[in-house]
Amino acid sequence: MIQVNQVSKSFGHQQVLKAINLTVPKSHVYAIIGPSGAGKSTLIRTMNALESIQAGEILIDGISVHDKKTDINKLRADVGFVFQSFNLYPHLTTVENVAIAPIQVKKVPKKEAEEKARELLSSLGLGEKFASYPGQLSGGQQQRVAIARALAMDPKLMLFDEPTSALDPEMIKEVLDAIRKLAASGMTMVVVTHEMGFAREICDQIVFMADGKIVEVAPPEQFFSNPQSERAKDFLAKVLQH
Repeated sequence: MIQVNQVSKSFGHQQVLKAINLTVPKSHVYAIIGPSGAGKSTLIRTMNALESIQAGEILIDGISVHDKKTDINKLRADVGFVFQSFNLYPHLTTVENVAIAPIQVKKVPKKEAEEKARELLSSLGLGEKFASYPGQLSGGQQQRVAIARALAMDPKLMLFDEPTSALDPEMIKEVLDAIRKLAASGMTMVVVTHEMGFAREICDQIVFMADGKIVEVAPPEQFFSNPQSERAKDFLAKVLQH
């Protein structure tokens, strides 16, 4: 589903991605973890061209993301992206927030789009909140609306950039439960996260990044019990103490 080949990216003189190679098969869930400044968010943002790249190539379902000829809006319609901050429209209800992209981008009739929005919101535990505005919701509820909004486009792939980092601890579980449900349904997902327990439980592979490079890719059991690199051992020693 995703093929990252020799991708490099710099901001000015600082190289933040260094010749990255990664393959994510269909219906797999990959977690990208690592210390702050490792390049995790930059990498996931290059996967739908929110960030440009200076070298290499990224293919999503065989389509080159950064090729000038690629219709990026069409590609993005197939790739759901959930940000750290929820980016909801404050003047729209939850149903309207979820239905707006299918109506405007895919020209789905309003009634049909809003019906689907209600189904998605209900499946994420927000059946009581159809008429609520974002300002009336908790952070965890707003993030679940953001997930429903991404799903409304029927994406082939979901990308999550630290979806729980802006949440209070008690809100985190409800968002992780929503992502768990998606994993169980067979959705292909890449999740940048610092929730180690979640990464260990739900992901097929752990991608450990440090200093702009992928240092290690391994199944969770192997990575957490027997990391191969000193950098990963050092990272785990720090994060698993808490």
